[in-house]
Amino acid sequence: MTLRLFDSMSRELRDFVPLQPGRVGIYICGLTTQAPPHIGHVRFAVAFDVLRRWLTRGHGLDVTLVRNVTDLDDKILRKSAEAGEDWFALSYRNEVATSQALALLGVLPPTYEPRAMGHVTEMVELVEVLIERGHAYAAEDGSGDVYFDVRSWPAYGEVTHQRIDDMSAAEDADPRGKRDPRDFALWKGRKDDEPQSASWPTPWGRGRPGWHLECSAMARKYLGDAFDIHGGGVDLRFPHHENEQAQSRAAGLPFTSLWMHNAWVTTSGEKMSKSLGNSLLVHEVTKKARPLAVRYYLTAAHYRSMIEFHEGSLAEAEAAVDRIEGFLRRALGPDGALVPTGDERLPDDFVEAMDDDLGVSGALAAVHETVTRGNTALDEGEPETARELAALVVAMTDVLGVNPLDPAWSGADSSTSDALAALDVLVRQRLSARGAARSARDYSTSDAIRDELVAAGITIEDTPTGARWSLTRGRGE
Repeated sequence: MTLRLFDSMSRELRDFVPLQPGRVGIYICGLTTQAPPHIGHVRFAVAFDVLRRWLTRGHGLDVTLVRNVTDLDDKILRKSAEAGEDWFALSYRNEVATSQALALLGVLPPTYEPRAMGHVTEMVELVEVLIERGHAYAAEDGSGDVYFDVRSWPAYGEVTHQRIDDMSAAEDADPRGKRDPRDFALWKGRKDDEPQSASWPTPWGRGRPGWHLECSAMARKYLGDAFDIHGGGVDLRFPHHENEQAQSRAAGLPFTSLWMHNAWVTTSGEKMSKSLGNSLLVHEVTKKARPLAVRYYLTAAHYRSMIEFHEGSLAEAEAAVDRIEGFLRRALGPDGALVPTGDERLPDDFVEAMDDDLGVSGALAAVHETVTRGNTALDEGEPETARELAALVVAMTDVLGVNPLDPAWSGADSSTSDALAALDVLVRQRLSARGAARSARDYSTSDAIRDELVAAGITIEDTPTGARWSLTRGRGE
C-alpha cells in the first residue's frame, strides 16, 4: 500500500516517496526551553513519534529524525533576568524537564537533538551566503543586526499562501535598521543589558542568531541540503516555517520536500499556553492519570485535528487503555509478556487507516475490534485464538506507542513479573474458595472473600468461563 501524507504547503494529500530509497530524513522544530512543558507543548512530539514508528514498522524505512532544542531566545533572556538566574542554567533545567516528560510519554529519543547555540558557526556561514547572494543585509545603524530582504525573494509567502503586502511587520528586532518592516532578523546584535555569555563574535559584531536561522542551519548540517519532511506545530507555519524555507531556498538549498503540521491542544476553545493560565504541566497531569493514558489521549485524535481538553478527557483515555490491557492480561496471564517481532502481519484495516495520512482513529478502531474478538474467543474457550489476537493487539498498539505491555510504562523487571506471578497464585486460590462457597450456596463466605480481595486492590469480574481478576487502577502500580 502507498503511504499518503498531507503536505501543508500544497494543501493536498501526496504519495510519500523518499528522496533516497529506503531512507527518510525528518526535521522537527523542538521546544524553546523557557519553561517546563505542558501537554499542549508535547503534542507535536507524540504526533511525529507515531509517524516515525509507522515509517519504520509499516514501511521498513530507516528514519533519521532530528529534533532541535532552542536553548536561547528573547523569552529565555527575559525570564532568566527576572529570576536572577543565568540564562543557560534556566534553559538547561527546562531542557531536562522536557526530555523527562517526553520519555514519560513513551516518545522515542530522536536520532539527534542539537542545541541551537552549539551551531553558531553554521548559522554565520549561512548568513554570509545570503548576503553574498543579495538576499540579506547588515543594518546601517551599527546595531549589528542582519536582516533577510523578503522582497528579494519573489517566492516569499509560498508556505502559507500570503502576499508580502498583506503581512504584518516582523517584530523580532528594532525596525530602524530595516529596509522593509517585514524583513526578519537573521542575526541580532547584542544589547547593553544582555549578558556577554549570550553573544558570539561575527563580522557584524557580537550578537546571537535569530530564531528562524537556527533551524535552517541545523537541518542542513544533519540532514543535508535536501530532506524529506519538516514538521512542527501549526502555530509555527508563520512566520517561523515561512522564514525557514525562504532563507534556505534563497541560499540555494532545496530544503524540505513536504511540510507537516500538527494542531493544538485547546482548553475552552483556546490554545493551551502559559499566557492563558490554563497550562497543564506534564509532570502534574501524570499524577492524575498514568502516563500511558495521557499518551493514548494525545495519540487518539488525528494529528491535524484540534484536541479539546475537558474534565473527563483522561478518564476516557484511561478506560480505553484498561480495556486493551485487560484483554492482554486475560489472554496472556498477569505475568504474560509478548514482544512484537516486527514480522506480524498487521490487519488490513489498520494498515489502510495508517497509510491514509496517519488515520489513528481508524487504527484504534481496528485495535478495539480485535480486543472484542479476543475476549469473545476467551469466553468461548479458545485460548490459542485469543493469544493470536493478543499478538496483533500488541503489534498494533506498539506502532502507536500505546502498548500496555511495553516495560516503559510499568518499569517492569523480573522482580515485578515474579511478584505478579506469585500474586496470581494467591488470588486464584481465594477465587477457587469463593467458587466452592457459591456452589454450596454459602453466599456470606463468597461475599466475604470478594470484599477481602476488593479491599486489597483486586477487581473481580465474573464471566461465563469463571472469575477473572485484575489490579484496581491506582492500586498496586
